[in-house]
Amino acid sequence: MAKLTLPDGKVLEAADGIRAEEAVEQIGPGLAKAALAVKINGKLADLSAPLRGDVSFEVLTARQPEGLEVLRHSCAHIMAEAICRIWPKAKLVYGPTVADGFYYDIDLDEPIRPEDFEKIEEEMRKIIQSNQPFIRIEMSRQEALRKMAHDPYKLDNIQRASGDVISFYRHGDSNFEDLCRGPHIPRTGCIDPKAFKIMSVAGAYWHGDASQKMLQRVYGTVWPTKKELDAYLERLEEAKKRDHRLIGKQMELFSFHEEGPGFAFLHPKGMIIWNEIIDFWRQVHRKYKYVEVKTPIILNESLWHRSGHWDHYKENMYFTSVDGVNYAIKPMNCPGGLLIYNSKKHSYREFPMRVAELGLVHRYEASGQMHGLVRVRQFTQDDAHIFCTPEQIEGEIIGVINLVQEIYSTFGFEDYHIELSTKPEKHIGSDEIWELATNALAGALKHKGLAFQINEGDGAFYGPKIDFHINDCLGRSWQLGTIQLDFSMPQRFSLVYSDRDNTEKTPVMIHRAILGSLERFLGILIEHYGGNFPVWLAPEQVRVLSISEKTNAYAEQVQRRLEEAGIRCTADLTDDKIGAKIARSHSDRIPYMAVVGPKEEETGTLTVRLRQSKESCSMNVEAFLSGVQEKIRSRSLSLTL
Repeated sequence: MAKLTLPDGKVLEAADGIRAEEAVEQIGPGLAKAALAVKINGKLADLSAPLRGDVSFEVLTARQPEGLEVLRHSCAHIMAEAICRIWPKAKLVYGPTVADGFYYDIDLDEPIRPEDFEKIEEEMRKIIQSNQPFIRIEMSRQEALRKMAHDPYKLDNIQRASGDVISFYRHGDSNFEDLCRGPHIPRTGCIDPKAFKIMSVAGAYWHGDASQKMLQRVYGTVWPTKKELDAYLERLEEAKKRDHRLIGKQMELFSFHEEGPGFAFLHPKGMIIWNEIIDFWRQVHRKYKYVEVKTPIILNESLWHRSGHWDHYKENMYFTSVDGVNYAIKPMNCPGGLLIYNSKKHSYREFPMRVAELGLVHRYEASGQMHGLVRVRQFTQDDAHIFCTPEQIEGEIIGVINLVQEIYSTFGFEDYHIELSTKPEKHIGSDEIWELATNALAGALKHKGLAFQINEGDGAFYGPKIDFHINDCLGRSWQLGTIQLDFSMPQRFSLVYSDRDNTEKTPVMIHRAILGSLERFLGILIEHYGGNFPVWLAPEQVRVLSISEKTNAYAEQVQRRLEEAGIRCTADLTDDKIGAKIARSHSDRIPYMAVVGPKEEETGTLTVRLRQSKESCSMNVEAFLSGVQEKIRSRSLSLTL
C-alpha cells in the first residue's frame, strides 16, 4: 500500500503504484476537477505520476502559485504548437514562465508581427478545445541526444539538463512534441480559452549572447479565468499611465541623453525628491548608530582581483588606465570599505561597527536591457557594511530587518515578501562557512517571526543573502533590500581585530542595502505614487492661486509666509480664470492649493483644496501652515489636514 501524507497531516492509503490523479479522486471530485499537478515529497509531478510507498502528497490548482506556474508553462507549449502549425519551419528553443506569464524563443526567418497575434490565439483555442492530453515521454540522455541530433537548440538543452532521464511532452496524438522537464496540466482543455492572450514579440539572442543568432521571443499570459485576465490587462493599462519615464518628463524630474546612455540626468525638481530621500535615509541611519563614509569611484585593478569581483563580475565592469596602471570603475562599494577598515587597528570593543555609504557605482548593461531609471549604468547604492563578531550576527541581522521595516513603511510599502538565497555554483569560501552563514540568516528571520522562501543557489558569490521584494500599488514585485553575510572577503583582505583574550581574529562582515539603487527606487516611487508624491517628497508642496489681479499682493504675502516657514511654495498670479489655475495645479500634481480672493484677504484665511479632490475648506494661514508642517515632519502619506 502507498501511504500519502496530505498537507493537513491526514494520511490517505492507496494501492501501490496508483496514479496521482486517482489518489486526488479519492480526496474529492471537486479537487480532482481543479487539479493541475501534484507535489510528491516536495517535488512537482504530473497527475499521471505513479505513487509508491510512504510519501508527502500535495495537490496543486491554479489558485496556488506553483499550480498557476504549471498552467502558464503548459500554455507556452500550446502557443508553441500553434506557431509551428502556422509556420512549419519554426524551430523551438525554450519556453519558460516569467512573472504573470510565459514566453517562447523561436528561430524563424519570417518575422512574427503583432498583427499575427490573433491568428496565433485562434490556433491556440483550437488546441485547447481539442482537449488533448499532455503525454510525458522519458528516455536516457543518450537516446535523447540521438533523437535530437538534427536540432542544435535541443542538443544544447539536453547537455545542460541535469539527471540521467530526459523527458519530452506530446499533445495527445498530434505531431507536436517538445523537450521539457515538466510537469504539465493533464489536458490542453484545462485552460480557459478566453483567459489567455499573446502580449508582445521581441528579439532575443540565444543564451543572451550577442554573438549568437537573434531569435524571436513571443510573450503571452494566461490566468485561471477571463475575469482575472481582464483585471490584469487593466493593471497593465494603469501601469502605462504610471510609467516613470512619462511622468518624469511631465514633471521635469529627470532626462536621458545620447551623450550618456544609461546615465540619468536629475533636474531641479528631481533633485528635491532625491535629497528628501537621502535626508530621511541619513536620519534613520543615525538613529540606528551608523557612521557614513565615502570611497573613490576608481580603484586599482589588483584590488578587484583580490576581492574576487574580477573572476565573478568583470563582464559588468568598466576599465581605464592612469600612468600606465590599470584601474577599474567600481561596480560595488565593499572593497573600498575594507580598505578603510584596514587603515587602523581594531578591538572587539568597537563592535559592531556599522559603516554606511551612498556609493556611486557603474555596471555595464546592454543597450537593449536599459529601462529609464530602473535599469541604468550608473547608480547610487545605499550601501552599508557591518563588522561584528560571530556572536553578534543574529542581533545585527535583526537590527537591519528593523531598519528595513521602518524605511519601507514610511514610503507606504507594507506588503513585501522575503527570500533567503543559498550557495551558488560559483562561490568562494568553504561549505562549512556557507552553512554557518545561511543558518545565521534563517535564525534572524525566524526570531522576527517573518515568513520567507528559500531561493536555492542564488546567493552572492561570497555569501548567502536575504532579499526583500516589495509590492507596489499595482501588485508588481520589486526586489529592493538585501542583507548578505560574508565570512570570506574579510579573510581575503586580512581583516582582524583584537579579541578579549588579546588574540587576533577575523570579523564577520554583513553587506546590506535597503533601497538598493536610489535611481531605481526613485523610478519605483514615481510609478507607485503615479507622480502624486506625499507632501514631504513633493517638489512643489503648495501653490497659492489668486482669484484675480486684485488679490495678487495677498497671494504673494501668503507665499512668502509659507516659504519663510520652509514650505516649497509658488504662486500662480496669471490672468487665467481660477478654474483653469485649479485644473493646472491638479495636472501638475500639487498636494495643496491655497485659493485667495477678496473674502480670504479680508479675513486672513485661505480656501484650501487637496490634490485629486473637489472638496475645499476655509482655514487661517497659520493653521494651514501648522497642518502642512506636521504632515511634512511626520512624513505622512495622507494629505488630510
